[in-house]
Amino acid sequence: MGIRTIKGFLMSALMAISASASALPGAGSVAPDFVLKSDNGRNIRLSELRGQVVLINFWATWCAPCRQELPLLNKIYDQYQNAGFKLLAVNLDDDRRGAETMLTRLRLRFPTLFDTKKEVARSYNVDGMPATVIIDRDGRVRYVHRGYRDGFEKTYEQQVRGLLKE
Repeated sequence: MGIRTIKGFLMSALMAISASASALPGAGSVAPDFVLKSDNGRNIRLSELRGQVVLINFWATWCAPCRQELPLLNKIYDQYQNAGFKLLAVNLDDDRRGAETMLTRLRLRFPTLFDTKKEVARSYNVDGMPATVIIDRDGRVRYVHRGYRDGFEKTYEQQVRGLLKE
């Protein structure tokens, strides 16, 4: 391959990456709306939560960091649920039975939604787990976190608290 061919290939690849990145729901963009069935059997529509700060956490049973992070989110949910805050855990397992077993074991107090077709995950460009998106009262994505490390939940809490004050 000549240098010109390599340059053309690299430019095409960069343009493709830029085009897909610009379509991602990044900070400041409107959060893609969705409807998913929750663990209590009810459908939850994101757009119906406008006026509240929403934290969406994408997870799966096979994800060890997810199992570590999910119980820690209970504290944030308990502390801010009466202040205009919603927390939604979106499970991406193909079979929800394993997720339901894990939910019972973890004793989560916030709603879990099931995205078995991965449509919501695709609209949020979830490419690894856990992935956390925090949305403001106007329905705009304000923070996106990929992965989990000890202490991330403190960052989430600070960001949620800040958005609740706005």
